[in-house]
Amino acid sequence: MRRRLLLTSTVALLGATACTSSGGSGIDALSQSSGSAASSAPSASSAPSGGSNLSTSGGSSTPSAPGGSATTTLSPAQKALNAMTEAQRVGQLLMVDCPSTAVASATVTAIRTYHVGSVILDGTTTAGRTVVARVTAGLRAVAPAKVQLLISTDQEGGYVQRLQGYGFSRIPSGVQQGRIAPTTLRADARTWGAELKRVGVNVDLAPVMDTVPQGFSPNPPIGDLDREYGHSPYAVRTHGVAFLQGLNDAGVAATVKHFPGLGRVTGNTDTTAGVTDTATTRDDPYLAPFRAAVRQHVPFVMVSTARYAQIQPGVPAIFSRTIISGMLRHDLGFTGVVITDDVGGAKQVAGYPVGQRAVRFIQAGGDMVLTIDATQARVMTQALLAQVRASATFKKLVDAAALRVLQAKQRFGLLH
Repeated sequence: MRRRLLLTSTVALLGATACTSSGGSGIDALSQSSGSAASSAPSASSAPSGGSNLSTSGGSSTPSAPGGSATTTLSPAQKALNAMTEAQRVGQLLMVDCPSTAVASATVTAIRTYHVGSVILDGTTTAGRTVVARVTAGLRAVAPAKVQLLISTDQEGGYVQRLQGYGFSRIPSGVQQGRIAPTTLRADARTWGAELKRVGVNVDLAPVMDTVPQGFSPNPPIGDLDREYGHSPYAVRTHGVAFLQGLNDAGVAATVKHFPGLGRVTGNTDTTAGVTDTATTRDDPYLAPFRAAVRQHVPFVMVSTARYAQIQPGVPAIFSRTIISGMLRHDLGFTGVVITDDVGGAKQVAGYPVGQRAVRFIQAGGDMVLTIDATQARVMTQALLAQVRASATFKKLVDAAALRVLQAKQRFGLLH
């Protein structure tokens, strides 16, 4: 994502360090509501859950006094949703940018005025952990204390390592990580994740689960930048899973990307329109790394903005109900948060009105819209709220998506 930034600062990004923890596929469970909710909010029985490892204890019935009706215990996520206005719920569906070195006024406005609930630290910095920690503290200070921010960055390694300098290891590229034993890579990723958590970053927009076939060139978004773990779905699966497990060990949410894959395209969706994958099918073998990540209960999956001619021709994946609700939700069984690749500056979606980028993604079954232009929060919010007022069906989609985001926040200790 945001290859323009990568290619204008194609310096300084290589290295490695360490992290691990034992444990199998599980990631800490989160209680899920299964009881009734306020009339305007979805209950766990009417809305998709926020993770396939959720426990149902958060919605269990508790016997009442003799002669009374049973009561229902709501999860913290459901309680938070029930207390929100529709505008606040819509705010949970947006992630906007903030420079990695200072809190921008546009970001503050997005959080305070439009209730935006998530931020991406954008732009590569070598300022080190003290500066980054100051930025995340400033962001938390302007956000609600009871429903805290998801603060993310791109910390993959190689050319894509946003946070550098003192306190941050130099992370090797995906290609180099693919040569490390998975158990060692998990240990490394735990260390890298701990470095993020120490400065207040709780979401890493990594690992990359795209597979670039041997000899496939050019592949500007992945292969040309050495972001892939290998040239087979097996290599990508084993190392990508190790990376996301390490992040989880450190208490940082992983985000696998870019579903259903950018390894077989010849254009960069950030800088080019009409980028189309002509190979990937609904049951493609190259989906195996994403399927494995879902089985590991990864909390976030990022969907690409490319088009997939063999699946739904002419429609960017982020607007495709077949890809999001069909392939990712139904076929792979993913119940966590679906997030877009950048829709703020990407040429691939420049032909769509800003507000419609958000509306069409939610209609397709997505949850969180990522834009590297925080000023777009106003237009996106207005468009989403207008559609909520116009359609009861869309309102249910918004409320269900907001619940999934809040469940992710509950899972990572951000609800109080």
